[in-house]
Amino acid sequence: MVPDNATPLPVYIGGRVMASDAGWRRQWPGTYFETAFEGNEAWIDIGEGEVMLAVTIDNGDPVQLIKPAAGIYRIGALEDGAHSFKMQVISESQAGATVIGGLYAEKPLPLTDARPVQIEFIGDSHTVGYGNTSPVRECTEEDVWLTTDTSQGPAALIADHYGADYQVNAISGRGIVRNYDGFPGNTLPEAYPYALLNDQTPYQPTGWDPEIVVISLGTNDFSTALKPEERWETRNALQQDFVNTYVSFIEMLHQRYPGASFVLWATDLSNGEIAAMGAAVASAVVSDGEIDISFVPVSGLAMTGCHYHPDTTDARHIADLVIAEIGPLAPEAEDE
Repeated sequence: MVPDNATPLPVYIGGRVMASDAGWRRQWPGTYFETAFEGNEAWIDIGEGEVMLAVTIDNGDPVQLIKPAAGIYRIGALEDGAHSFKMQVISESQAGATVIGGLYAEKPLPLTDARPVQIEFIGDSHTVGYGNTSPVRECTEEDVWLTTDTSQGPAALIADHYGADYQVNAISGRGIVRNYDGFPGNTLPEAYPYALLNDQTPYQPTGWDPEIVVISLGTNDFSTALKPEERWETRNALQQDFVNTYVSFIEMLHQRYPGASFVLWATDLSNGEIAAMGAAVASAVVSDGEIDISFVPVSGLAMTGCHYHPDTTDARHIADLVIAEIGPLAPEAEDE
């Protein structure tokens, strides 16, 4: 139990969450919780759901909690004084929502000011960081879960470069119009409006207005052959549907974030088809002339993560290419 002398801490939350009686329910990847306190101990209330957490105190090395049982967890043996606290969800949670009940300490400290830059990332497994810490490509489902670390994926690396707050709105296996190998389920644009993946509650952000939206989609649309029962009779029909739907998705995002610039990136997999389609989307948006958009082709990836996914070195390469395209945002937010 949380001791009587502890009090709830004010928390800054990055990512999509839903408030509930049990705490904050979340399912999109990359959620993080930040706070500060004074004293030599703190407590975390972890609720239901399988999750992997990385807890960092005072910019020290992250400590992982892997599938912790629901309950109260004490952080002790700290020096008396002021401490910063960050807890990141680094696992993917497609199977169901997970819950963080709250953070507690004897003496809360005020939250720091909001970061000067916000970046939203939208994508698939490459953005999630699917199996990116795995030492081998051949992985079981459990291996994938245990070796996925969104905090070491390109989104977190790009955000860290700019000192930005960020959201990772990505789902492994999902595409723009077609999921991997044609499996049923919401595509990314269909899932995007909702606070949770398996719920129909609209996400209504407060204080979220990113300067940059980074999108990488198309791998799952084109990495496998069409099946006879799918609705596209030809590859060309799939490609045209992809471009039209992707452009409409970007136009919707532009209406939501009218001041944002967009960066699309895509790999050269599938004999270059994925990158070619990403470039076609960017070109179609540019021809309209109202949206600031650019395209970054990505090649030279080792893909040694689970099931030939980008590893952490690949993530650094992707991040560097996107950062070079974005360039300076806010001088005070740049790395020195």
